[in-house]
Amino acid sequence: MFITKFAIYFFIKFVNLIFLKLYRYFILILFLQLQLFSSMAQSKEYIESHKLLATILSETYSIPTSIILAVAIVESSAGDGFVAKKLNNHFGIVGKNAVKYKNGHKTKYKQYANEIESYIDFCELVANKSFYSKLKNKKEVKLWVKAISKTGYSELPLVWEKRILTTIHTNHL
Repeated sequence: MFITKFAIYFFIKFVNLIFLKLYRYFILILFLQLQLFSSMAQSKEYIESHKLLATILSETYSIPTSIILAVAIVESSAGDGFVAKKLNNHFGIVGKNAVKYKNGHKTKYKQYANEIESYIDFCELVANKSFYSKLKNKKEVKLWVKAISKTGYSELPLVWEKRILTTIHTNHL
């Protein structure tokens, strides 16, 4: 009798533990889906407001529009990041700026008068890379992403490549 009560007690504890873990996973998955939905909506707004600029620069520099937009979305958090808002830097380009944090430190990112300058500077930066002449006018986004990544554009190249390609796929760029 004691063993049966003991077994039932532990069985109930085990079921409660499993339920609690499953509940936590469910909440986590729900939260991540809401985050994804929110970021997708934010990305769509960003794409709508920047697609014309990216298209013009794509025609000018022969860099795919999808590459320009995806890098801008990832690097600027779809225009919502600190660097994009305060420095008009939508590509995470390093350089001089006049903005200081409250603690007196400066950020390493370049400051632009407006976001158009940031877009142009990114295209100029890419156009001055050695791979550019080989990829110019080509639409294979994976080649572009890999080539940009190999130049040291990101501190975490494999993660960056995946984020760019996922952004292109998710937003149908």
